[in-house]
Parts: sequence; C-alpha cells; structure tokens
Amino acid sequence: MNLWEKKILYTSPMLPRLKIDRLVNASIKALATELTKEAYSFREEERVPRTWNYRVDTGAARKPGLWPPENRADNPSLHNPLIRQERMGCGWLGAIFEWEGVIIEDNPDLERQAWLSLSREEGKPAPPAFILRRVEGMKNEQVISEVLCWSRDPADTKRMATRKEEIHQSLQGGIYRLRTGSKEFVNILMRYNIPMALVSTRPRKTLEKAIRTIGIEGYFTAIVAAEDVHRGKPDPEMFIYAAQLLNFIPQRCIVFGNSNQAVEAAHDAFMKCVAVASKHPVYELGAADLAVRKLNELSIVDLKNLAGIESPEFGPPEPEPEPELEEDNGRSTTVGVDDIFW
Repeated sequence: MNLWEKKILYTSPMLPRLKIDRLVNASIKALATELTKEAYSFREEERVPRTWNYRVDTGAARKPGLWPPENRADNPSLHNPLIRQERMGCGWLGAIFEWEGVIIEDNPDLERQAWLSLSREEGKPAPPAFILRRVEGMKNEQVISEVLCWSRDPADTKRMATRKEEIHQSLQGGIYRLRTGSKEFVNILMRYNIPMALVSTRPRKTLEKAIRTIGIEGYFTAIVAAEDVHRGKPDPEMFIYAAQLLNFIPQRCIVFGNSNQAVEAAHDAFMKCVAVASKHPVYELGAADLAVRKLNELSIVDLKNLAGIESPEFGPPEPEPEPELEEDNGRSTTVGVDDIFW
C-alpha cells in the first residue's frame, strides 16, 4: 500500500477510522514478513551447504590455543584403553644416557693426548686446544674430515679414526670408573621399568667390553655406538635412533648428557635434557631443562615432571608477525653530523 492509498483511506468518510488502522497494520505486517523470509532465504543459500558432511573432531587439526592441549603420547589406534591411558600419563618415558661423563668418569686429557699422538704419527699440525673443545662428542671420522681437514678420502679417514681409537684405548688401559650415584640412579629406573638406552661415539666392541668390566650388563635396552650413526653431536642422529630403538616418541625421551652439545642435540630432537656437571660447571649448562652434579640428586618424580611438560618450542612454529611499514609523509629522516653534535 503506497502513500496515495493510505491518504485516500484516511480521508475517505465512508470507512470508519478503526477499520482503516487495522487494514494498515495488517498490510505492514505482511510486508515485514515477506522481507524477513527473503533475507533468511538469502542467508541460507549463501552460508548453509547443501550436503551435510559432519566430521568428528579427533584433534588432528587442532588449532593452537585450545584447551586441553594435545597429548602427543596418545595413540588412538590402541584398542586397549588401559595401555592408552598409561601412554598418556607422565610415567610413560624413556631415558637416553651418554657414556662418558654421565655413566663413567670422563678424562678429557686422554682425548687430547690421543689426538696429539695421532697428529705426530701422521705428520699433521697439532690441533689447538679450542679446536679439541669444539669437537667434543663428534665421531672421529667427522673430526678428521670436517674440522681438522686432514683427509677427504674415506679409506684414509677410516684408517686414522681407527688408529686414534687404538691410541685412546691404550692410554685408557682398560680402566673404567663409575661416576658417583650413576649406578644407584640406573637401579631406580630399572625398578620402575623405565627403558634405557646408551649412546656413545665409541666403537660397539669397546662399549660392550667396558660395560662388562664395570658390571652393568643387562641394564640398557638399546646401545647406539659409532657404527650405527653417520654423525655425532651436536647432530641429534644418535638420540633419534635411540628413541626409535626404545619405541618412544621424542617428546617422551629424556637425555642425560654432560655438555652444551648434548643439550643442543637433545632439543633439536624435541627431547628434554638433564645436564650432568662432570666437566663443565652448573652455571655453564643453563640451556638444559635441568642441571645436576650427580645423577642420584634426581628422583623419579623429577623425571615425570619433565616428561609431563609440553614445551612451547616443541610445538608447531608460530607464524611470525609481519613488520608494520611506517608511512612516509615526505619528511626526511637524515640528520647531519653537526645537528647530532649540537
């Protein structure tokens, strides 16, 4: 009803005023109802899909910031709910130990003397002290070819690496001494059925002989030696392979090392790291998740607390904010030297 029709109705003497008001209100309501139906039909055509494919939220595409956080130890494919619940608890963890400086006493002087003796035999320049500190934890082949650059030939590199290990073993004399508190701590982990792995850049034959000598056979579920990996620390290859042998995800493995190289390698593998201050003071190992002087200072509760922490650096990387570009209003930002001076 347009304005002219309304005017005729209001000015017509034949229709009562009450009937006119009812007719106008009814027409307005009908028009409003039609407009509302058109608006809702437009929204439904635009937003509501024609096919109703509802997806069950399994947490696979979980957005960051939602609560509760995703438990990386959970495995929905497990049909036994008790095993699945055990995996999700903080008691489901694996321990990865370095050999020298953590389980047994480390003597850096023997390593330095071995490299100096090898350099004299091969007629090479003696490596300086800062280079020897840098190559801690690396494989012998890696040091010879990449750091000292004595040879690039694989056969020659292997020969010198083997000879260096022979010199080191002769200086060692087959004498190994357990660090204070290491055997007691390993016994505690065995009591709680926590699987353990041993990693080292020493040859497997040397490791197995040393383990028999100090009487800790059967303690470690897996042993990773120099023959099993291509590179040593700070590359995380040793720790990743040890976690695979233990059948644990990296986030539930705790590495026990004695240097910042071990801390770096563990964090690169998304593992927690407990640093043992055997040849470095505690204040130099601040990058570790926990630093102790002896292993028997730790308890099973400390390990469970470490395993239960979801560190933010282990999650997906957050997108970096784009830098805001400042608007240039045509003003010059260059300042002369005299202006700065005065």
